Amino acid sequence: AAKNGAGCSNSCLFQRHGFNFHSHPNSADVISTVEFSQSGEFLATGDKGGRVVIFQREPQGEYNVYSTFQSHDPEFDYLKSLEIEEKINKIRWLPQLHSALFLLTTNDKTIKLWKVSERDKQPEGYNLKDEEGRVKDISKITSLQVPVLRPMDLLVEASPRRVFSNAHAYHINSISINSDCETYLSADDLRINLWNLSITDRSFNIVDLKPDNMEDLTEVITVAEFHPHHCHLLAFSSSTGTTRLCDMRSRALCDQHAKLFEEAVDPASRSFFSELISSVSDVKFSHSGRYLLTRDYLSAKVWDLNMEKKPVETYQVHDYLRSKLCTLYESDCIFDKFECAWNGTDSVIMTGAYNNFFRMFDRASRRDVTLEASREVCKRRAVLRPRRVCIGRKRRESDICVDSLDFRKKVLHTAWHPTDNIIAIAARNNLYIFQDRHSPSGHHGVHRIEQETAPQLEDTPPQ
Repeated sequence: AAKNGAGCSNSCLFQRHGFNFHSHPNSADVISTVEFSQSGEFLATGDKGGRVVIFQREPQGEYNVYSTFQSHDPEFDYLKSLEIEEKINKIRWLPQLHSALFLLTTNDKTIKLWKVSERDKQPEGYNLKDEEGRVKDISKITSLQVPVLRPMDLLVEASPRRVFSNAHAYHINSISINSDCETYLSADDLRINLWNLSITDRSFNIVDLKPDNMEDLTEVITVAEFHPHHCHLLAFSSSTGTTRLCDMRSRALCDQHAKLFEEAVDPASRSFFSELISSVSDVKFSHSGRYLLTRDYLSAKVWDLNMEKKPVETYQVHDYLRSKLCTLYESDCIFDKFECAWNGTDSVIMTGAYNNFFRMFDRASRRDVTLEASREVCKRRAVLRPRRVCIGRKRRESDICVDSLDFRKKVLHTAWHPTDNIIAIAARNNLYIFQDRHSPSGHHGVHRIEQETAPQLEDTPPQ
């Protein structure tokens, strides 16, 4: 099995808003992004209803709900007659410097900086207000008292500290915090902007792919991310399957890339779907900063920053779907954007697939495993068995035929704890958290995965 974290266990399932998995979920409850904090103590999810739910890791290892707040509401752009959805596209944590937490959230147009803090004391004994908060008659005040702080039940508050808006003509698809902890980038289909966290009324355009004539448009930006250590480096990928590395030291406008990562395609193998399946849906720097992980529709690739001509590793995620591309195109599934993630030591990568499957690849042994995140499979204390998709006849009872895959069930959003072998998997409106369990032999096993009880976000009968 995969080393250093490809296997996970002691899992727990969080079901959002008491939803019955066997019925059709409210679209507002569908999880749209998942992100661990830098320490891994907190985990944030955003949904299509504009809500953010933060989970905190307890001393015994389980994650429980810490705070819930409404980040974005639906808006309407009257100048363009355009409705702006409240869906949370991305969440990014700022490094925690003191007891308060800070995170960026964004929908299609507006980015917000949130402060999440605890309060366990409240002031009492005001001179100018009564106990109910009403202003007293100053003429009747005959003495002064010193206000005091009284203990109260712990209250977790979320308040917006900055709102960054009116900088993108197209839908925002990425935000990324710079390693200098002072700036961040936001990217839409054609532009990337650089912001200072303290300045909300202006940003600097650092990448602009918009041609003078929109008929000459050949590609759009799909994702962008800063380097984890070098504040002058950033990478962005496009719908043509290319990934560009830009150096902000060379010039203010980074339209001229420093490096271009692109794998040559055999012209004889080109088809109508070639460009669609080569579009990069996610890009992640390794923790070391040496490698880039990119995900296109059918595969995940690892690139060495020192070698542009081809990836050093290529992993086929679900190559068995090549015969289904026509059907996937007609159902719009071919436009699904799967995310990818590194484990804490950069030795294992993870990404999602259809039928609520997610896949892990060990870079050293080149072994892989397919696991399923669903309420039907993840029973309490049950062993989660590896799954296998077969094209022909099933060889084992646990095999599933490619024609039986449910393309409505998909794992698009995944996250890996920055140091521990803990992963978060979002499947529609359900969040699964799996934790590695050490086998008696001492190694991390991918074939031993257990599930613990699932705390509910609301008081609903157990399903």
